[in-house]
Amino acid sequence: MNNKIIKKSRTVNCSLHDVWQKWTTHEGLLTFFGRDNRIELKLGGPFEIYFLMDNPPGLKGSEGCKVLSFLPQRMLSYTWNAPPEYPEIRNHDHQTWVVIFFKPLGDNKTEVELNHLGWLTGEQWDAVYDYFDEAWESVLDRFEKSCAR
Repeated sequence: MNNKIIKKSRTVNCSLHDVWQKWTTHEGLLTFFGRDNRIELKLGGPFEIYFLMDNPPGLKGSEGCKVLSFLPQRMLSYTWNAPPEYPEIRNHDHQTWVVIFFKPLGDNKTEVELNHLGWLTGEQWDAVYDYFDEAWESVLDRFEKSCAR
């Protein structure tokens, strides 16, 4: 494993409670992340976000990803896989993981910091890293817009 980390953050006009609900519930995730999902906020529970609804099972999104840990309204971590267009990495025994920190900055303002780490070395791993460096920006842009509603 190398020391590469994708680190992104946003400060949103949303209460800590509402931000936590957006990241940890089925309904909340639907407001900004994917077209459907299966999440159970418990250790080892699924954290599956589906993007490609017409694809066969196993290729719709983050199938097989699991909740690693959480501190209510403070931190959430889960495993993450590669998109189907990177089968060598998607089917690898090693998965990366995402750690999200939530910090209240007032009654209606919250900072969200997303860290994606656990990267292995190699050309394909670098390509997936670059993919997610852009993809997480888009996810957080949609998240920020969902908080403005």
